Amino acid sequence: MIELLVVLTIMATLLSIVAPRYSQSVGRAKEATLKTNLRILRESIDKYRADTGKLPDSLGRLVEARYIQAVPVDPITDQDNSWLLAPHPDGITPGIYDVHSSAEGVGRDGKPFNQW
Repeated sequence: MIELLVVLTIMATLLSIVAPRYSQSVGRAKEATLKTNLRILRESIDKYRADTGKLPDSLGRLVEARYIQAVPVDPITDQDNSWLLAPHPDGITPGIYDVHSSAEGVGRDGKPFNQW
């Protein structure tokens, strides 16, 4: 019985060390995935504009035109329809000029996710 208690105590100690590191690594992975997804979306928008001379009217348009296979999931919100779509800064040109995450909170760099 005492041996079982010793083993359980050792396991609890190890878990208390590993659990915080695991949650930190999950957070880092989500941030890295978000940066990659934003880069892919922005590059696809730029390529679409270079090829067609206009901005896409939706992210689904990029899929239809085969610039991306599917709209990526925002890893922070776990949704593929939560992206914030920014229009062209001139206010005249129609279409999606940029894309941001709609996730609340800040990254490890202190910058809000919706400003990435």
